[in-house]
Amino acid sequence: MERILVSACLMGRRVRFDGAAKTSGDALLAAWRAEGRLVPFCPEVEGGLPVPRPPAEIEGGAGGEAVLSGTARVLTADGTDVTAAFLAGARAALDAALSCGARVAILKEGSPSCGSLTVHDGTFGGGRLPGAGVTTALLERHGVSVFGEDRIPAAAVRLRELSGA
Repeated sequence: MERILVSACLMGRRVRFDGAAKTSGDALLAAWRAEGRLVPFCPEVEGGLPVPRPPAEIEGGAGGEAVLSGTARVLTADGTDVTAAFLAGARAALDAALSCGARVAILKEGSPSCGSLTVHDGTFGGGRLPGAGVTTALLERHGVSVFGEDRIPAAAVRLRELSGA
């Protein structure tokens, strides 16, 4: 049975920066949860950040690859550098995926950690740019396929491909 790394906030855990959850009502996710396939994880909390915490964005909307390569930082609106926590959380997420054999992840879209298609633009004005978060970038470097919560059917297709069905 393929395990799936999933953002803890999508599973109802109140771990987001504002202390809230973003619980998904997706039927496939519920079925996978009932099968015991899901591995809930919050890289920001595992990286040492508190709940609640100030919102953070990747400077310039550069994306997770730039953070991993050291050419961009993750900052709060007041300029506090939280890059080290985001990197630690990404490494912990990769360790979790590797330890349970997860080759697919379903993560919260738009997050500076978990975004798979977009990240905020770094201005704290609500704008988004194409790109991946820090955790997504690291997982994808290591062969884990990452999908946002709005692309769960595509994750199901990938799981079928991986299982040879």
